[in-house]
Amino acid sequence: MLSSFYRNMRLPRMSAAYSTAAKPKTAIVLLNMGGPKTTDQVGDYLHRIMTDRDMIQLPVQSRLGPWIARRRTDEVKKKYEEIGGGSPIFKWTETQGRLLTDELDKKLPQSAPHKSYVAFRYVPPFTEDTFQRVEQEGAERVVIFSQYPQYSCATTGSSLNAIADYFKERPIPTNVQFSMIERWATHPLLAQAHATRIREKLDKFDAQIRSDVLILFTAHSLPLKAVSRGDTYPHEVAATVAATMASLGVPNPHRLVWQSKVGPLPWLQPYTDDAIKDYSKKGHKHMILVPIAFVNEHIETLHELDIEYCDELAKEAGVAQIERAATPNDHPTFIAALADIVATHLKSDTPRVSKQFLTRCPHCVSPRCQMSKNFFKRLCGINVNREPIVTNS
Repeated sequence: MLSSFYRNMRLPRMSAAYSTAAKPKTAIVLLNMGGPKTTDQVGDYLHRIMTDRDMIQLPVQSRLGPWIARRRTDEVKKKYEEIGGGSPIFKWTETQGRLLTDELDKKLPQSAPHKSYVAFRYVPPFTEDTFQRVEQEGAERVVIFSQYPQYSCATTGSSLNAIADYFKERPIPTNVQFSMIERWATHPLLAQAHATRIREKLDKFDAQIRSDVLILFTAHSLPLKAVSRGDTYPHEVAATVAATMASLGVPNPHRLVWQSKVGPLPWLQPYTDDAIKDYSKKGHKHMILVPIAFVNEHIETLHELDIEYCDELAKEAGVAQIERAATPNDHPTFIAALADIVATHLKSDTPRVSKQFLTRCPHCVSPRCQMSKNFFKRLCGINVNREPIVTNS
């Protein structure tokens, strides 16, 4: 039943005007990991993830990574088939970009027309292809906008490294002003959008027990090695949780838990599935799962949360009622958040690249990280020498 629901789920369609937009004055490049549109893309998608040391670090990665990808391909294909045959992340990202630029055209006519571009890491449209298109279409201003609200070296950092790679041996356009938005975990409208999604699910519980429903905020986990190095992701996710609960204004108990662990090494805990089982044993039989670090639906919400946890695991654990809050998707409050973030950025006199991004983790020893931060100083800087970027990575 769940499979047929997702297969028949209708997503907003792109207008002809959007796909044939005139030359933009301002380009907004939306960064994300991406997901396979069809099951035919799953193998290549997994191969790119498992061989990318910015995302995951394995021993003898050039051999072990491809082996893991091949071993997991059939299993992952089956999961995509169960949610309709592919990931909706591209459609949602493109829709969010279109709605964002519509709002920006109204709010900031001086920087219009605005146009959004999708830049994915592991499936088309790839980062390098998107930046080539941006150059060809001749925008005067380019805003690099991460769609991970909470920064991690493995997510936003990986996407930014891909941009640095693109400019390794090619000149930075001298007639383009670049800037970047790499984190926005505590924006009040983001918190409000999440709070609205939670209220939608709280209303499904009987009024007599509604204030006792346990709210489990769930986010993609991170290897403890990265946490110990100083990656800011855990505390930025926690900040989003705190802002959301403040906006929600309810007395419900809540916790932050972690999902989607990969491999044998220790990751951030408690894991979401373990938390559901253990809380049920403790007598918490009514729960809401809130994907707090995702801005649109994809495999980790539609399959891992909906099918594996809310359906299969919840039944096994004896949970009486469990609901899953929707991701922000195209909710008007979320689109207003995106528009406010970008509009404030475009009007601001603050540096085009933040000091928070330029500050490395306390235990970081990665030459690639240092290269990337030096590159973005130059890309987003003022009065810099714009010769080709040469790296030793």
